[in-house]
Amino acid sequence: MILIIGASGGIGHFLSESFIEDGKEVKGTFNSNRKGICHSNDFVKIDVTNYSEIEAWLKSIENDLRDITVVNCVGINYNCFGHKAIPENWKTVLEVNLIGTFNVIRAILPYMRSQKFGRIINLSSIVPKIGVAGTSAYAASKSGLWGMTRSLVKENASLGITINNLNLGYIDAGMIEDVPKEYMEGIIETIPAKRLGKPAEVYKLVTSLIDIEYINGTNIDLNGGM
Repeated sequence: MILIIGASGGIGHFLSESFIEDGKEVKGTFNSNRKGICHSNDFVKIDVTNYSEIEAWLKSIENDLRDITVVNCVGINYNCFGHKAIPENWKTVLEVNLIGTFNVIRAILPYMRSQKFGRIINLSSIVPKIGVAGTSAYAASKSGLWGMTRSLVKENASLGITINNLNLGYIDAGMIEDVPKEYMEGIIETIPAKRLGKPAEVYKLVTSLIDIEYINGTNIDLNGGM
C-alpha cells in the first residue's frame, strides 16, 4: 500500500499517478486542491496539522494497510525576509511542513511496527543547505526533518522500518511553477546541470528507497549538482 500525503501538489500528484500506472494500490490526502486523480474516493481531504483527522483516516482504511510506504509530500512556503516576517505566518509553515509530517509518521508507525515493515520517505529540500533569502521558515521546517528522522530511525530500524529524506533541488513541478520566467532563467544558471529536475527522477529515487532496506536515516540530495 502506497500512501501519498499531499497528493494534489505537483510532485505528489505525479508520484500518485506513477504508482497507479505501475499497478500499485495507492491512497492519499490533499488539503486545498482536489485536481485530477484526487477526485477518486481513495484520496481524502486531510489537515495534517490535525492529528485526529490523520488517525481517523488511517482507522478507516486499516484493513488495507499492508506493506506500507508513506511519502510525505506536504509543503507550504512563506516568502519574507526575517525582519519583516509575521510570526504567525512563519509558525504556520513549521506546523504544516514539520509538525504535520511528524503527525503522519506518529499515526502510521504503530501499523508498521506491528507488521515489522515500513517505508517512510519525506520530501525535504536543499534550501536549508544553500541558504536562500526570504525562506527562513521553509528552511527551518525542512531541516527539522533531518534531525527528526535520525532519532526515529534509531527507534524503528530493527523492525524493518526505514525513514529517509529526499533533499530536492529545483524540480519541474509544484512550487517552481509559480516562479516568474525571468527569475527562472537565473535559477537554472545556478544549477550545474543547467536544467530543472524531472518528476520522473524523483519517482525513480522513491522506488529505489522502497526496495533497499539498508538505506536508512539518510538525506539524499537530488539537485543537479548544486
